[in-house]
Amino acid sequence: MAPGSEAELRKRNTPKTSTADLKAEGKEKQPKAKANGDSRAKESGLSATPFIVLVLLGAVAVLVYQNPAVVTEPLFEFLGFDTDVSPVEPTRTGFVADVEKRDAVKAAFRHAWLAYERDAMGDDEYHPISHKGTNLTEAGGIGYTVIDSIDTMLIMGLQDEYERARQWVATKLSFDQDANFNTFETTIRVLGGLLSAYALTNDSMYIEKAVDLADRIMPAFDTPARLPTSMINLAKRQGVRAEDNKGLVSTAEISTLQLEFRYLAYLTDNDDYWDAVEKVMRTIRSSSLTTGLASIFMNPEDGRFVLSAIRLGSRGDSYYEYLLKQYLQTNLTEHVYQEMYNGAMDGVHGHLIKKGQFTGLTYTSELIPERNPRGEIQWRLTPKQDHLVCFFGGSLMLGAATSGATTQPVSIPPRPSELTPRGKRDWQTGEALIETCMQTHDTATGLAPEIVHFRIPSDGVVGSGVPQDWYIKGAQPGAPAPYDARYILRPETVESLFLAYRLTGDDKYRRYGWKIFEAIERHCRIESGGYASIINVDQVPAVHEDKMETFLMSETLKYLYLLFEDDSVLPLSKYVFNTEAHPLPIISTTRKANF
Repeated sequence: MAPGSEAELRKRNTPKTSTADLKAEGKEKQPKAKANGDSRAKESGLSATPFIVLVLLGAVAVLVYQNPAVVTEPLFEFLGFDTDVSPVEPTRTGFVADVEKRDAVKAAFRHAWLAYERDAMGDDEYHPISHKGTNLTEAGGIGYTVIDSIDTMLIMGLQDEYERARQWVATKLSFDQDANFNTFETTIRVLGGLLSAYALTNDSMYIEKAVDLADRIMPAFDTPARLPTSMINLAKRQGVRAEDNKGLVSTAEISTLQLEFRYLAYLTDNDDYWDAVEKVMRTIRSSSLTTGLASIFMNPEDGRFVLSAIRLGSRGDSYYEYLLKQYLQTNLTEHVYQEMYNGAMDGVHGHLIKKGQFTGLTYTSELIPERNPRGEIQWRLTPKQDHLVCFFGGSLMLGAATSGATTQPVSIPPRPSELTPRGKRDWQTGEALIETCMQTHDTATGLAPEIVHFRIPSDGVVGSGVPQDWYIKGAQPGAPAPYDARYILRPETVESLFLAYRLTGDDKYRRYGWKIFEAIERHCRIESGGYASIINVDQVPAVHEDKMETFLMSETLKYLYLLFEDDSVLPLSKYVFNTEAHPLPIISTTRKANF
């Protein structure tokens, strides 16, 4: 799957010293000393020696001071001691709540929720500038925003707001809508939201609603390969093929239903839910590419991958996320998911992880299949990274501390001896990817664009205003902003910051998160209530789009709140977050994957 000549194109341009320069430097610069000058030359050389030695010793001292492991690890290894030296000393004091910042995020959530409740209670989506709500179908909505937000209210202790939301769910929510809803989105947002609300309250009403919804979704799995259809008619209980994808299904969508249906099966003792989503994973595994990577489309007729792009962005992202999280959900007992996850991470590192040509930022690429003039398939490596990919840094670090650990639980942060070689690799890449995602916030608004491209020698991008390593494709001063330039309140970077902080205790991740929160407050806040997407992250004052995505309250503000909250709230050792940030308990079950 090598990208051919692309590897050569991506070699960094490193200044070279010419042969002539080397020769010039090698010329004798001192004439041979005359007889009466030999002693002076020797004295000069001897007097310079102590100075040179002192300089060298000073340089070594600085190196050892900055990185003691350079000396200690080889020495300890020679002496037979444990080389277990943690890069950051574990400290519980760093995990106490930053109450001021935490409460500022809570206030932002109330600003968003109260505007929605005032103008659009029960509608699927909210438009804060026009002060109205809309539904996903003409037949009506299913409370996307309400259910997506309920567990955030519970986590933040917003009891009054929660009671009103619960009352709406109990008395007005109906899934009997004769219309087509996206199977994936309905599962992660609505089913996941109901299950999380139950996990946090033990309120049986949420389970009753969850069972009703899940039973309506189950017919989506009635395809020849048992891969669920992209859409589901909830009233008719009938799966519907997506016309825009020619009947194909998205790999990410069909493999990101598992946490929700497995937890519901655990709560209800109904194995049909578990069986349905496990069959999907069995089919994916039997059809998997030798690289461990997955194309973004599959055929529900034969269960095979279709020749299509390979990426960690849209239609690919949560496939990799849920490989790890299925392993975590059942308390590290289903090793088939660990094997699939490890294989996928090997493939990602072997084919998708690249370095920027100037400042060396770590980023992810996409592989695009193309036919050459002879009709042969070749894979073109494209240096494109969606904002969606910014979940991956934190996910890699979480995987390193679990799947890539030699012992459980690991220290905070993990000590080198507690990680396997694969775990160390994933941890380092995860940290680097988070730094790259923070670099993409280096815009006029301090918010990251929807999509960035990274510089390669052949891109022809020039100009003093272009960042060294990345740029927004199609952006031109004075021209309409391309789609890639927008920020739609996405949570992926702050999700990684939350995970990284919980795994390290390094306060820089809180500083990063606060910087993003301040940018959202400054550029996305609508004073009359709510928050809006912006059209161009490099334009100030920002131009708004009249839409507040449900994941603002479900994910972005929740992860920011938890970043500044005490780590005893929803500890990673007891909860796994679904891809919509709905926390589900880690469960103990005798059931294991049967493939």
